[in-house]
Amino acid sequence: MLQDQEQEIRIYNHLSSNLSALDMAIIRSVPPGGNWKNIPHTIPSKRLAQIRESFAQGKGSRSTYYGRLLADKPSYTINTYFNRPGNGCHIHYAQDRVLSQREAARLQSFPDNFLFSGSQTIVNTQIGNAVPPLLGYQIAMQITKTIGRKGVFVDLFSGAGGLGLGFKWAGWLPLIANDIEPKFLETYSRNVHDNVLAGSITEDAIFSTLVKKTLKTKKEHGWLPFWVLGGPPCQGFSTAGNKRSMKDERNTLFLHYKAFLEAVKPDGFVFENVAGLLNMEKGKVFTRVKKEFNKVMPSLTPWLLNTENFAIPQRRKRVVLIGNKDEDFTIEPLPILTALSNKQPSSHLPKPALTVEDAISDLPLLSPGQDGSSLHYLSKPGSIYQKLMRGDISVEEYFDFFTDRASL
Repeated sequence: MLQDQEQEIRIYNHLSSNLSALDMAIIRSVPPGGNWKNIPHTIPSKRLAQIRESFAQGKGSRSTYYGRLLADKPSYTINTYFNRPGNGCHIHYAQDRVLSQREAARLQSFPDNFLFSGSQTIVNTQIGNAVPPLLGYQIAMQITKTIGRKGVFVDLFSGAGGLGLGFKWAGWLPLIANDIEPKFLETYSRNVHDNVLAGSITEDAIFSTLVKKTLKTKKEHGWLPFWVLGGPPCQGFSTAGNKRSMKDERNTLFLHYKAFLEAVKPDGFVFENVAGLLNMEKGKVFTRVKKEFNKVMPSLTPWLLNTENFAIPQRRKRVVLIGNKDEDFTIEPLPILTALSNKQPSSHLPKPALTVEDAISDLPLLSPGQDGSSLHYLSKPGSIYQKLMRGDISVEEYFDFFTDRASL
């Protein structure tokens, strides 16, 4: 065990959800890498019966439902229901419980000193909906490399601040953040910056206030590149959603994003969303999204990113659209840093993908329903990722390792 003087750091949000007797019986029957198919029929569950019936009808494998993580692989997508064993692959690889909030946050690349505010449900939503900060950092660094200097940014639909924190880590200056949920902005204020505005930009008063505040702060930093970040709520675009059409009002929020761009005239923008956007209405929705943004920004560069390729211990696909006011603007894809397999015919292969064990094995053991925020780390950092999460190394040092500029 670590010496007492090394254990003073509080492990924020290390809380694992309560589980019913039925949940526990189900969890105990699922081996590492297993899922609902491993659960015996003798365990009574209406949900399992529905999953089995759906599978028999050919409606998908539901392969992550009631999934238990593998220690030596990245996690699957961390969603907002990681507190429920049946809504994804969220069962701890070695303990009979679901992931704690801190474990889920680590798999999303939030450091241990990042404190989420709100009820358990609100915190889960913030973690599951976030852009991994390490992905935001790499996007910011690639933009910086392309335009030749760091800039300032406004953060729309900011949530807890994953994308904004990544840009801040990359040396960009946050100006203002907006979200409809005050508790999300309480988290943002605590961890990124405190100039925030709560409310929906679909409301005229909020939109007008946000534009005025943005133009004021933009003028104060007029010599720096000015960008807008934003990932409108993605439930309507998600493959997990029941409404995958433009009739879902959440899918038209990008038009308010576009209107904001027209009003504040940034140098560029970053739009982020779930990969399901690409297939919605056979690609017609993404075509429309690009068409609308193209009216504001002559240059658009779409990326489909999988976080397992970018030194993040999670398999999470996201669409990113980079816009710029210069029609000749070009930006190279993010360099691949990590991969599950190295099949590329190149002398410079990516390093192995980060695993769940790399990410969370040093965190205290928990029982279902236990709050472990006052417990001590199990050990000293066992991986470079754990060093980063615990603040022992900087983000720059972390990425130096993956680009062969350092050996930590």
